[in-house]
Amino acid sequence: MIIPIEDEKVLSEHIEAPELVSGQGRRTANTQLDDAARLLAEAGGHVDYTPQDGKRILRMIDFYVCLPMCLTYFIQQMDKSSVSYAAVFNLQTEAGLVGTQYSWLSSVVYVAQLVCQPLSSCALIVFPVKYWVIFNFAAWSVVTLCTSAAKNFTGLVVARLFLGMFEATILPSFVLITQMWWLRREQSYRTIAYQIANSCAAIVGPLLSYAIGKATSSSNVIKPYQGIFIFIGAISLAFVPLVAWLLPNSPTTARFLRKGNDRLIAIERLRENNTGTKTSKWKWDQFWETYKDPKTYLWAGMWFCAACPSGGIGAFGGLITKGFGFDTFTTILMQMPTGGIGIIALLLSIYITNRIKMRWPVLAVITLFPIGGALGLTQVSHSHPSGLMACYYVAYLFSAIQPLLISWCNLNAAGTTKRVVTTATMFGALTVGNIVGPQVYLTKEAPYYHTGLYVDIGCWCVEFILIVSMGFYLRRLNRKQEARRVAMGMPADIKDISIMSTAEADAYKIELTEMMARSGFDMSHFNENSFDDMTDWENPNFMYVL
Repeated sequence: MIIPIEDEKVLSEHIEAPELVSGQGRRTANTQLDDAARLLAEAGGHVDYTPQDGKRILRMIDFYVCLPMCLTYFIQQMDKSSVSYAAVFNLQTEAGLVGTQYSWLSSVVYVAQLVCQPLSSCALIVFPVKYWVIFNFAAWSVVTLCTSAAKNFTGLVVARLFLGMFEATILPSFVLITQMWWLRREQSYRTIAYQIANSCAAIVGPLLSYAIGKATSSSNVIKPYQGIFIFIGAISLAFVPLVAWLLPNSPTTARFLRKGNDRLIAIERLRENNTGTKTSKWKWDQFWETYKDPKTYLWAGMWFCAACPSGGIGAFGGLITKGFGFDTFTTILMQMPTGGIGIIALLLSIYITNRIKMRWPVLAVITLFPIGGALGLTQVSHSHPSGLMACYYVAYLFSAIQPLLISWCNLNAAGTTKRVVTTATMFGALTVGNIVGPQVYLTKEAPYYHTGLYVDIGCWCVEFILIVSMGFYLRRLNRKQEARRVAMGMPADIKDISIMSTAEADAYKIELTEMMARSGFDMSHFNENSFDDMTDWENPNFMYVL
C-alpha cells in the first residue's frame, strides 16, 4: 500500500495529494478516467508489446499526425505572412495606408486571436480536434483569397480580423495533439518539426511572392499585392482535403490504428508521460489550480517577451532590409535565408537539448544572439548594407526561441483542463506580445526603427532572466516531488524515463524494477496514475523537465 504524505512542509507548494491505494479499491483524483484509461481497462489494464511494434506504431503516428500538422502550420504561416510580402510590393501605396495603419494590419490578427482563443480552447475540450482544425483551416484559406478584393485600410483590416479569428485555434490545437500522441522524449522533435515547417514557409513564401510579383508587375487587372493573396489563398484551400484525410481525432478513435492491438499500443506508450491523453470533461478544480501555479505567470512572461520582437520583426523585416538600400525584388529574396537560419537553429538546439536533457541552458544561450544582432542593427551605419544584413541574420536566431518555449511548456503540465488552460494563457500572452510588437516600430523612424529595436532588446534581456529563473524553480519542484515519493515509501532518485532515449529508458527500467522491489513495490505502482487525468500537482510521479 502507498501511504499519502502527511508532512505539511513537503506539500507547501502542492494541493493535497489524493489517497493512492493499489488494487480494485484505488481512488482516482477525479470522478472519471479519461478516454484512454477506459479502453485500457476494457483490455485488462495493460498491454504488452515489442519494441518493433512500438516503432511501427510511432512511424504511423508520425505520418498520419505529424505530417498534416506540418502542412497546416506551413500554410498558416504563409497566409499570415502574406501581408508582409505584399508590403514589399507597395501595399501601403496601393491601398492608401498612412500612419500606423500598416502596423495594425499585423496587430489586428492577434487582437482577434486574443478574443477568440479562449473560446477555441474551450471548444477543444468538447469538440473533436480534427474537425475543429479543418473547419478553421478552410475558413482562413477563404479569407486569404478574399483579402485580394480589399483596396483600402477598412477592407484589409476586416479581412485580417477574420484571419486572426480562424487562426486562433491552431497553436492550442497542436499543443494538445502533441500531448495526446507522443511520449515526452518524442514531443520536442515533433513540436520542432511543425515549427521547422514554419521556417520553410519563410523560404517558400518570399520565392512565391517574387514570382507572383514578376508575373503581375505589368498587369493592368491584378496588382502584385492582390496576386500574392489570391495565389497563397488558393494553395491553402487546396491542402484542406489532404489534411482532413490524414489527421485523426485521438489515439482512441484513429482509423489508421485498426490492426490487432495497435490502438491499445498507441495508448499504452503514453503511460510514461503521467499526463493522460484527453478527457471530454471540463474540470474547474484544474482551472483554478492553473492560476494558483507560479509557473503559469513565468511562462506567460516568457511568451510575451518572445512574441513582442517576433511580431515586430515579422511585420517589418522586409521594410527594415529594404531600408538597407535594396530594390523590391532583392529585398524579397534577402528574406529567404531567414528560413534556413530558423531551421538550422532549431535542429541544432533540439539536438543539444536532448543530449543534455535540459531546456533552459539552451534557450538562455540562444537568447543572447538576437540581443547582439539587434544591437548591431542600431549601431552599424546604413552605408554598410552587408554588415547590417549580417546583424539582421544573427538577430533572426530569435525565431528558435518561441518553438523551444512551446516544447518546454508542453512538458510541464498535466491534466487535460490544466493543459488546455495553461496553453490558452500562454497563447494570450503571445498574442498580446504580437499586438504590441508592430506598434513600437514607428513609421516616422523608417528605415531605422530604433524604438522598435530597443524594445526588442529589452524583451530579450527579460526573457533571459525568466528562462534562468524557471530552470531553478523547476529544479526545486522536482526535489519536492521526490520528497513526496519518498514519504510514500518509494525509492529516492527516480529518473524521468519519458525524456530518455529508447535505449536509455529500456536499460533504466531494469534498474528501476530492482529499486522498486527493494522498497516493497512492483512496477505496476510506477506510473499507475498515468491515465487518471491528474494534474502535475496531484500526481507525485510527475517529474518536471528542466
